[in-house]
Amino acid sequence: MIQKGIATFTLDYGKCPKWLFERMVKLGREMSWVLVNEYGPDEFVKRMADPVWFQSLGTVLAFDWNASGLTTILTAALKEALRGQEKNLGIFICGGKGKTSRKTPDQIKEWGECLSLPEAKVNNLVYNSRMAAKVDSALVQDGFQIYHHSFIFSRRGAWTVVQQGMNTIHQTARRYHWYSESISDLVCEPHSGIISHVRVPTLDLTAKASDQNRSMSTDLVKGSYHNLMKDIQILRKHTSGASSMLSLKKEDATVTLLKLENKEFRSHPVVLEDFSRSRYLEKILFKVCEAQPDNYEKIVALEGVGPKTMRALSLVSEVIYGAEPSYTDPARYSFAHGGKDATPYPVDCKTYDTTIDFFSRLVQKMRLPFYEKKKILAKLTR
Repeated sequence: MIQKGIATFTLDYGKCPKWLFERMVKLGREMSWVLVNEYGPDEFVKRMADPVWFQSLGTVLAFDWNASGLTTILTAALKEALRGQEKNLGIFICGGKGKTSRKTPDQIKEWGECLSLPEAKVNNLVYNSRMAAKVDSALVQDGFQIYHHSFIFSRRGAWTVVQQGMNTIHQTARRYHWYSESISDLVCEPHSGIISHVRVPTLDLTAKASDQNRSMSTDLVKGSYHNLMKDIQILRKHTSGASSMLSLKKEDATVTLLKLENKEFRSHPVVLEDFSRSRYLEKILFKVCEAQPDNYEKIVALEGVGPKTMRALSLVSEVIYGAEPSYTDPARYSFAHGGKDATPYPVDCKTYDTTIDFFSRLVQKMRLPFYEKKKILAKLTR
């Protein structure tokens, strides 16, 4: 059962040495074979979406448990480990760090052609990959810039997204996990886990608490572009003012703006948004209104729609129409199993022992020399 959790790790500017990466590839290959043979490819995909299991796997493969590089190096090592064996295992890893992440759609299509998958199925995989990246940049506005995106899928079509963002101010990284089987709505709490070191002011438009805000944003763009721009003009006129309470006239009704100091929004980008005349924003909003999207997901999916567009719609929905979004950081816990000093919560011994037992059994079944198995098991025991 996948549980939401958080692992603690900081930005790592170093480079994984060749000798370590080669050993991670070797060990990752063995563990992947055992896992697939024991539980099947779909289970492998599912476990990669579990933030605790993913972190534990990275630790077993010898990388620093608290470094951001665990995410990027682990996925790269597994991708290399499976190279040439993807069809036999039924597992396919696409994307990666930086420029490689932008190759994800093409790599998915290449595998679709290689496996003779139906075009509709391939297009759906590409769409889900693209939407995961867009949601975590445009709807979860937490100050972390996405720079790593990996899309892992099985022949049957189960998929997982593991992507990571960086916050250069806090010098930390944040990892986002998605799993296809646990998602009923791509824009409403789709994550199987969000992993972070710090909690930060966040505009979380994926939260259930943001339902009304999403609904109002959809109604705004389904209305006329002219009316939407009238609301934007109101914000341009008043959001930069010093007054903490503003009364505006809109269609002969008095609309009271938020008491910003009481809501503690001053440090949030929605409040500090620059609503000076922006031709690009107006162009995108015109495009969205012309498209007449049926729902919020279709707004996000439109080309050119990004964080600023969604912030503008969210702020109009909140300030003018009273549909508040969530400002709660979706990050929840700290690393893996808790802390010995009960911070942030006591060690969950049952889960801890289950994790150790699972990896111990995998190690025992791997095709490795006895001394290497002994070394890995000793690390797990510690």
